[in-house]
Amino acid sequence: MLHTLSEPLGRLALAATLSASLSPLMAAPTPPLPPPQGPVILQITGQVAQGNVGDEAHLDHQLLATLPSRQVVTSTSVTEGPQVFDGVLVRDVLDRIGADGETVVATALNDYVIDIPMSDFQDFDVILAHTMNGERLSARDKGPLWIVYPRDDVAELQEIRYDYRWVWQLQSLEVR
Repeated sequence: MLHTLSEPLGRLALAATLSASLSPLMAAPTPPLPPPQGPVILQITGQVAQGNVGDEAHLDHQLLATLPSRQVVTSTSVTEGPQVFDGVLVRDVLDRIGADGETVVATALNDYVIDIPMSDFQDFDVILAHTMNGERLSARDKGPLWIVYPRDDVAELQEIRYDYRWVWQLQSLEVR
């Protein structure tokens, strides 16, 4: 039996279809990015939809703690054996601030700069590590943040081009 829109069942089916197709558009908006309460450990500039200091995102430990935590156990090119890193996924940070670009320019406290394809953060579980082996990273020991790739989990990540993207003493990201 074929129903028309003038029949109650047809109107109900249309309403359900419209509701289902519009629900992603009606999702709750992301709450504003709160200002940092403690020392800023990462500044994100460029193509950012949500800033908390002008159009920049300034993050402290408390703000990063609002994102889901992730642990990566992996070896590095600068340490002996596997290390345990805790932090947050870079993609979660970039999603939270509405970053939209193709490249992220990472800069360290010592002015080391490297372009990282945005696709790295979508394709791999790259984290902003704030601890290694349970110890908070300090500026004296590769902190306060270190970009860490799960190199032991993905053979491709053992290529030297990825080693250059492990930025320790991370200070800022620019989304381009």
